[in-house]
Amino acid sequence: MTTDKHQTKGQPGIAAAALFGLCPKCAERTLFDGIAAFAPKCTSCELDYSKFNVGDGPARFLTIIIGALIVGLALWLEVSFMPPFWVHAVLWVPLTVAAVFLGLRAAKAALLYAEYSRDAGEAGLKK
Repeated sequence: MTTDKHQTKGQPGIAAAALFGLCPKCAERTLFDGIAAFAPKCTSCELDYSKFNVGDGPARFLTIIIGALIVGLALWLEVSFMPPFWVHAVLWVPLTVAAVFLGLRAAKAALLYAEYSRDAGEAGLKK
């Protein structure tokens, strides 16, 4: 049985919330206040985003995953076509920056949404 706080009707799915930065409560695009920084609260439903603790987990995993993908692709390009160095710089630097920022936004939004939908909190604290 769902409570009023966590009714699922009208709420976005985790994928939509992560991709578009949707508020987990009202589905408005109010989750981010910058490239990857959360807004203090939702301007539509007043949900306080500061009470959620997403932490640095997404950044660490994205660094490893995106770094491995970029290095693998750069090595493949080098071995297959042997382009000049400037091609690598022009191709991989913007691609890496874009992948990190977009991935970080999606990962942080997904974790916040999961925290909200499961009513997660710190262990040992009573609600």
